[in-house]
Amino acid sequence: MSSQLFEIRRELSRKTKVLLAFVSWAFVVLVWILITQWGKLPPFSLPKPMGVVSAFGRLWTEYDLLGNVFMSWWRIGQAFLWSAAIAIPLGLLMGSFRWLHAFVNPIAEPMRSMPITAFIPAFIGLFGMEEGMKVGFLFFGMFFYLLAVVVEEADRVDQSLLETAMTLGAKKPQLLWLMFRASFPAIFGSFRILYDIGWTYVILAEMVNARKGVGYMVEAARKVLDIDRVYAGIIAIGFAAFFFRWILTVLERKLFPWRHPLLQTTAPAIAKVAAKAHTHA
Repeated sequence: MSSQLFEIRRELSRKTKVLLAFVSWAFVVLVWILITQWGKLPPFSLPKPMGVVSAFGRLWTEYDLLGNVFMSWWRIGQAFLWSAAIAIPLGLLMGSFRWLHAFVNPIAEPMRSMPITAFIPAFIGLFGMEEGMKVGFLFFGMFFYLLAVVVEEADRVDQSLLETAMTLGAKKPQLLWLMFRASFPAIFGSFRILYDIGWTYVILAEMVNARKGVGYMVEAARKVLDIDRVYAGIIAIGFAAFFFRWILTVLERKLFPWRHPLLQTTAPAIAKVAAKAHTHA
């Protein structure tokens, strides 16, 4: 078993993956306990794990944890839908018509490199400090990333596929639809990273005049120096982000099962069949 772990690119069983994940997190918690027990850190820097567990319970019972998570998800969801509704058709057109790519990309490419935090004052000036600012800020952070992914996946569509369709008499709208269908599975796969980006930026957005959301929840705890509750909020954000990412992963596997290699699921079965054949031989 141990020798198999060090084989190059050898796939692991699901049981082994779960065990390694448990061990890795157990190691993190153990290091956390040891650091807090030593008492070498300054006050309010790192709380004890049991204090965070207790604070997590208070978040659930006293601070409407589910309501705050839902509000953050709703803001991310709105920005995500707007990003997809604009970036997917625009990206397909940019991947299809080089002149449009040359026109839009000089603006889109620098935007992906700029720190989004620098735009917070601009969005406050444009949209005020209410919901429009938060959704607009998240849209800005997600849109240019998704646009680049759509353009790249549209460029990857096999030219021979388009030429075959044109030979069969396909018109431009039909060719664009073909490019969309060919590239959409990979675009859908990028939605998980897009949601990760949204959960990262929503914390910044909700620190500005928010009365609900996970960012507001953490900032409110920080203002009263409740460090246990700050860390509990950070962990809650991690759980929420992981949960929604897991939903997208399940959807991707259900909608596009061919994108996942069969080797991981069939290798154990193949090994058993081969072993039986070798025994009978």
